[in-house]
Amino acid sequence: MSRRNRALATLSAIASVALLAACSNETTPTDPDGPVTLTFVAYGGVGQDAMIKYYQEPYTAANPNVTFINTSPPDVAQVKAQVESGAVVWDVVAVAPAAATQNCGTLFERLDLSSVDQTNLVPQTVGECYIGNFINATPFAYRTEAFPDPAKAPKTIKDFFDVENFPGQRGILTNLQNGILEYPLLADGVDPDNLYPLDVDRSLAKLETIRDVTTFAPNVGALQQAVSAKQVDLFLLADSRLVPLMDEGMDITIVWDVTVTSINAFAVPKGSPNAKAAERFLATVVDPKAVAGITETLGTAPVNLAAPLNLSENAKKVEVYGPVNTGKTVLQDIEWYAQNFNEVTTKLTNWLVG
Repeated sequence: MSRRNRALATLSAIASVALLAACSNETTPTDPDGPVTLTFVAYGGVGQDAMIKYYQEPYTAANPNVTFINTSPPDVAQVKAQVESGAVVWDVVAVAPAAATQNCGTLFERLDLSSVDQTNLVPQTVGECYIGNFINATPFAYRTEAFPDPAKAPKTIKDFFDVENFPGQRGILTNLQNGILEYPLLADGVDPDNLYPLDVDRSLAKLETIRDVTTFAPNVGALQQAVSAKQVDLFLLADSRLVPLMDEGMDITIVWDVTVTSINAFAVPKGSPNAKAAERFLATVVDPKAVAGITETLGTAPVNLAAPLNLSENAKKVEVYGPVNTGKTVLQDIEWYAQNFNEVTTKLTNWLVG
């Protein structure tokens, strides 16, 4: 795949920004007790299906006046286009907590989440402009048939960058939440405890060494599809997409060396006419039953430690905080990203299209 084609894949989500900016928002602010339609934006596929089942359906059952329109994928650039044009058509958006924090009050609404019981929530689940819904792990994995001999198969994140000894097409998500900047540094010898502040230039230089054999996917659905179609051999893919692939019968080996995790969150675009209704809905996504349903379905780690879990065998295989993980885990530094998210995004985007 040429650099141009990879860059086009990365920018495909941004291509509709101009169209969204041109659209007019005909929705008027709704009465709190009147009919409300919330436009919910996540990453599609089985992940969003689970969100519909465990977040939306229980909420609409308890609040019949609320309905949802689902679309994907989310993109901060599109949120910016909507806000700046005064044509906000999204109400709830999946977002990196750092992006919501750095753009709090400008691109995203400040939220009153005082009704949320935080007793059993993991730290950093609730922010001024976001609420977390699960912890997402992006482990290094490979199609087992690509390296059938365990003695000759990859065993560390360094092997992901070793093209000579471990040939094959790589797959990486361009979303900052999935470790695209952390993994190159870990492979380059940076200690997991000393990753932050990230040396972005060093990370991109390491990525350059595998650029010609790497598919840079703009979202988890695209990379999941590439794995399913056997278009990539080694990949850094979210746990929520590894479980469905294994459920479909694909033989995947996970390399438990150092694994990057991040808190996935929701936010409300600034100027949403349904901001208060969206805020009330978001207060419910950390309910123990909702968290348990998402965790059991997707294999993600729960943000509510009181969630009653009954994991499937495949979900246990990607349980990043479970006994299967014999390596180390790095939780992304929200504070560092909150101070640098916009700048780092620009630098990464320029590198991808360069």
